[in-house]
Amino acid sequence: METRKAKMIINKSGGTASSQGKTYRVTIPNSWIEQLGIDEENREVELCFDGANIIVRKKQTLQEYQNTHKQNNLLQLKFYHGDTLCTTILANETDKSVLIENHTNNPLYTAFGVQDDPDWQDYCDFLEERCIPKSRAGLHEYLTAIGVAEYSPIEIIRKTQGRMAEDQAWLEVTEL
Repeated sequence: METRKAKMIINKSGGTASSQGKTYRVTIPNSWIEQLGIDEENREVELCFDGANIIVRKKQTLQEYQNTHKQNNLLQLKFYHGDTLCTTILANETDKSVLIENHTNNPLYTAFGVQDDPDWQDYCDFLEERCIPKSRAGLHEYLTAIGVAEYSPIEIIRKTQGRMAEDQAWLEVTEL
């Protein structure tokens, strides 16, 4: 691992920030950025903080994520509005992580609205929203009718494609 020392650049925030607001920046060597594959067209990064360290890494594409998590239990969910693919979701059931790619700019048709970095709880909530409510009267009869033994949102979606009477959205689930 190559290590370099740097100084943090600290500026007062402008605009509508409070009078105490500050912005922090650090310069990263060009060679490191080039090795990460970051350029003017591909400059989205993820910042990870564990309480002691900050990690800057290039945001993974769905294909890169899939390749680096082959050994895990991955589900790919494609979220459609009518015939239009709106969001692709990779759900890693092993480490409870989620990566998405929106294929439309209209947040009304994306799986997570304006949120582009959902966590596992957001994903679980999304699945439940595409199912019959757990508190619905006659739930047991409904589950029996569709061939699902117990309330499991992903299993219900596998049977129903997450279709709801009030919209044109639906899901396609694939195990990877």
